Amino acid sequence: MVSVIIVSWNSEQEIISCLDSIVKQKANYPELEIILVDNNSQDKTKELVKKEFGEVVLISNRKNLGYARANNQGLNQARGEYILLVNPDVVLTDNFLAPLVELLEKNKEVGAVAPKLLNPDLSVQKSIRSFPDYQILLWEISGLAKLMPYHKVFGKWRLTYFNYDIEQEIEQPMTSCLLVRKSVFDAIGYFDERFEMFFNDVDLCKRMISAGWKIYYWPHSFAIHNRGTSTRKVRNRMIFSMHKSLYHYFEKYDKSAWFGFKRLFIYPVLLFSAILRALGVSLIK
Repeated sequence: MVSVIIVSWNSEQEIISCLDSIVKQKANYPELEIILVDNNSQDKTKELVKKEFGEVVLISNRKNLGYARANNQGLNQARGEYILLVNPDVVLTDNFLAPLVELLEKNKEVGAVAPKLLNPDLSVQKSIRSFPDYQILLWEISGLAKLMPYHKVFGKWRLTYFNYDIEQEIEQPMTSCLLVRKSVFDAIGYFDERFEMFFNDVDLCKRMISAGWKIYYWPHSFAIHNRGTSTRKVRNRMIFSMHKSLYHYFEKYDKSAWFGFKRLFIYPVLLFSAILRALGVSLIK
């Protein structure tokens, strides 16, 4: 059995297409379970779901609890052996699930599998990254990552040279659309709620691989992702939230005695980067 978990926030423009595409998967998985956790949407998201999709398990939060905590609510309800994490701005293609489930059933060492994500214009969306480290932070802040994005060193984090046509083992896919064994969550725990919006997916993948699981990219299943439809509504706030979460990621995984010294440089550098990006967004507007 597969359980689908969606976290929504003011998603009335996307949720019907998303749920329609998920319900179509019942042709192969009639017992498919769909759980939607709504983070206090102020639009018609909940009303549309109740009216059009009576089979959906709807959890309505009275306030926005963030992506990580809302997903954990869904995981607590899920009964499936496999969990499909899906954003409301994702549309699955026909027969999307079968190849991904088959891969997990045949490869017990694989804890999660990511599909190929496409932009609305059907171009390939860059959805795979490596884990961040201090060297990567230096390339990003200095601008070298943008100047030489396809360089194997400077482009290492965003993996701009990644071949999206080949199935392969990876480190960190987007959880915008990711199939995960429920037993993985049972073994390593759910999403770390200290990462409210960003880097909770990076942290999850980090813990998964550290526990001995593999994560695979499978290009033969497709989903269309209209990336960032929710975060664009509060973009400046999201910029600062992302940089704050990156700092907490370093804080969590740097166990060296030197981190107390490193933080004196890391925090102001990330804050300065966030301010510059926010200013850039404001100027573009």
